[in-house]
Amino acid sequence: MPFYCQLAATGFKLRSCGLRRSRERPPVCLRPHGDPQRPATCEMCGMIGVRDAFYSKTKRFCSVSCSRSFSSNSKKASILARLQVLMGKSWSSVSEGVRVEVPNTDSGLPMKVYWIASIIKLAGFKALLRYEGFDSDSARDFWLNLCAPDIHPVGWCAAGGKPLVPPQTILHRFTNWKTFLIKRLTGSKTLPPDFSSKVQESMQFPFKKQMRLEVVDKTHLCRTRVALVEQVIGGRLRLVYEECDDGTDDFWCHMYSPLIHSIGWSRSIGHRFKRSDGMKKLDGQMDAPGQLFAKVREVDQTGLWFRDGMKLEAIDPLNLSAICVATVRKVLADGYLMIGIDGSEAADGSDWFCYHSTSPSIFPAGFCEINNIELTPPRGYSSLPFRWFEYLKESKSLAAPVNLFNKEVPNHGFRPGMKLEAVDLMEPRLVCVATVTRIVHRLLRIHFDGWEDEYDQWVDCESPDLYPVGWCQLTGYQLQPPAVTAGSRDLQSAGSKQRRKSQHYRGQKKKRKLPIAKRPVSLSGATVTGVPRNLSGDENETPPDYPSPPPPTSAAQPPSAEPNAEVGVGLQMEIHNNTGGTNSSFQRAAPETNGSSGDFLTNKDQ
Repeated sequence: MPFYCQLAATGFKLRSCGLRRSRERPPVCLRPHGDPQRPATCEMCGMIGVRDAFYSKTKRFCSVSCSRSFSSNSKKASILARLQVLMGKSWSSVSEGVRVEVPNTDSGLPMKVYWIASIIKLAGFKALLRYEGFDSDSARDFWLNLCAPDIHPVGWCAAGGKPLVPPQTILHRFTNWKTFLIKRLTGSKTLPPDFSSKVQESMQFPFKKQMRLEVVDKTHLCRTRVALVEQVIGGRLRLVYEECDDGTDDFWCHMYSPLIHSIGWSRSIGHRFKRSDGMKKLDGQMDAPGQLFAKVREVDQTGLWFRDGMKLEAIDPLNLSAICVATVRKVLADGYLMIGIDGSEAADGSDWFCYHSTSPSIFPAGFCEINNIELTPPRGYSSLPFRWFEYLKESKSLAAPVNLFNKEVPNHGFRPGMKLEAVDLMEPRLVCVATVTRIVHRLLRIHFDGWEDEYDQWVDCESPDLYPVGWCQLTGYQLQPPAVTAGSRDLQSAGSKQRRKSQHYRGQKKKRKLPIAKRPVSLSGATVTGVPRNLSGDENETPPDYPSPPPPTSAAQPPSAEPNAEVGVGLQMEIHNNTGGTNSSFQRAAPETNGSSGDFLTNKDQ
């Protein structure tokens, strides 16, 4: 009897699929026969072994330890427990060497069949896979998104009666594929049994269309406006400002963005708020529940705390490639601060920006110097190179105390050279191919592949605007490829990432980027604060006192911009089911001037 018709002791049956090809060995199909010795997967650790050797009557676990850990709901050890959260927090079950069942594209059969492959290399959600049996031969390696619907843990075919067929290319290498698989798979690991269902659960998002919320006003950074959720893709929200009849006045951000808040947030902390004419909800509209928004850490503002006029360094919310000299212009409730970029502020404070005191986008004076980062001095400041001690003395101001800043650095795992998909916050509708070029503590320098360094942006390692390779494919969001030619200013073909001059500003005026802040931190209990709670930021009722910022002590006329100094740009793209919209980036006029830096705690650069 031919080997492909023999019954293995493991419970797999190798048999012909009923097709014949001239001068070729008939295809081999492995099907489970219900034998207790067939391969099984431990539901606790993902280990693959012979079912008959597994523990307990149910044969669900490979050992007593795994059985007890599962029974005691040990969330630290259980893969299944880890998968109760978003996939990004559950990726520890995926590593090189893990086996999966995937479609066999080398079967030579008209029907869909599967074979087992091992993960050779990981890149975000994508994995470089190699069919079992090819050993060290990498000629047929292929890339797949591990979250795709057709990727399954070992045992899925057995449970569903699907055929396992070896690739035609290596069919001749073994005469007993049953023995080969058992030997190769025993002791290896696979994905958790419900991996695919958890992927689908992670793609369910709480924000729904027509929910109302408060979002930063892209035309006046110092205030918020009411907007409606118009579209949700992969957790990214397309918001349309209220009172926009045609839906073109939109704004893109992630649902964890620090730029959005529940209705009433601005009034509660004393932030400026643009009151719209129609404040009543229309049919089908509802205020987004407060628990859906990113929470910030509780802070105590009753002791030593930030004060108006204190100096610090901050990522410019309108130019994320620059860290600038900045000033605390107003202390709000719940740890929020209004920050102004020295030398570039509007007289009415309309371009002040709200950062939380725990934001990783603000730093103590001297941070840039100790970490070898160019610090952008105030516009028109003449005493260069910039020195913090001299500047504080000249401006008769104090630096914010170092211990008030967020110094936590998570073990994020990022390394220079890593590829990812990142939002270009000069045009936040766009998710682009990008590279990590530098790491300073928890701060990442993100470079957009194919574009000049001037478009880089500083981003926190926990920013909701950074995604693994394959995220766009998984969510159906359009990924912008690298520029065709590095340094090219020419418009590319339709559908590709485009940059053009801003239609709003000319000459020295430069279109800038959006700010980024950290992911939410758990909030428990009431916020401890030293700021009164009876605040209102409603501009139509009781606007807060926003004094005009004083000019730098040692100021000079701003230098004239060179003809080629205008780098205002605009990015365009079409999102799936997107109806289009106006440019949604923040804007302000300010030239780029970089100088030296100050002094800080410890250097940390990778």
